[in-house]
Amino acid sequence: MINVQSQTNVLTEVESLPEERIRVGIIGGTFNPPHIGHLVIADQVCQQLGLDKVYFMPDANPPHIDKKEAIAAEHRVAMVEKAIEDNPLFGLESCEIQRGGISYTFDTMLELTKAHPEIDYYFIIGGDMVDYLPKWYRIDELIQMVQFVAVKRPNYADSSPYPLIWVDVPAMEISSTGLRKKIKNGCSVQYLIPDKTLAYIKEKELYKND
Repeated sequence: MINVQSQTNVLTEVESLPEERIRVGIIGGTFNPPHIGHLVIADQVCQQLGLDKVYFMPDANPPHIDKKEAIAAEHRVAMVEKAIEDNPLFGLESCEIQRGGISYTFDTMLELTKAHPEIDYYFIIGGDMVDYLPKWYRIDELIQMVQFVAVKRPNYADSSPYPLIWVDVPAMEISSTGLRKKIKNGCSVQYLIPDKTLAYIKEKELYKND
């Protein structure tokens, strides 16, 4: 005979178990253009931290002091889509492009955490950006919203007063600025940019007149 009281207790315990959280990484940037360094970082962080997904998030207008001139957002979004389409663990987050204006991470993550309360966000930055965190807009509130993940970089300290998760990633000295110069000068960027993204760049004749 089943004890009714015991059965009720078991059901209550099962019903009270917390729902499993979804763990999502965010890697932001201008992606002008995206390159294999971005993909390696996203993959390494995803695998080492056991994330469910990593979303690439192109910015509309980055709030940098040295303003970066980027090509049209539609091209940057298309290049990211081409770069990630073969990896089911990668996705595109276009909220900053859709919102427009200056892309403050605080505003973006406030929007995303409100829209997806079931998700724990891991915001990925390079080790070279860690020293700039005190200057980020509303950083003290931002670090309460998301878990920052810092990718270790040679010649940069791997410590911070902020609660960061540090991840080792193979060092790759590749920059979008350098790639744009190579393309403009007619140099090969084969294997530095994903094949489908490179095909898109050639088709649209991007960066030739930068």
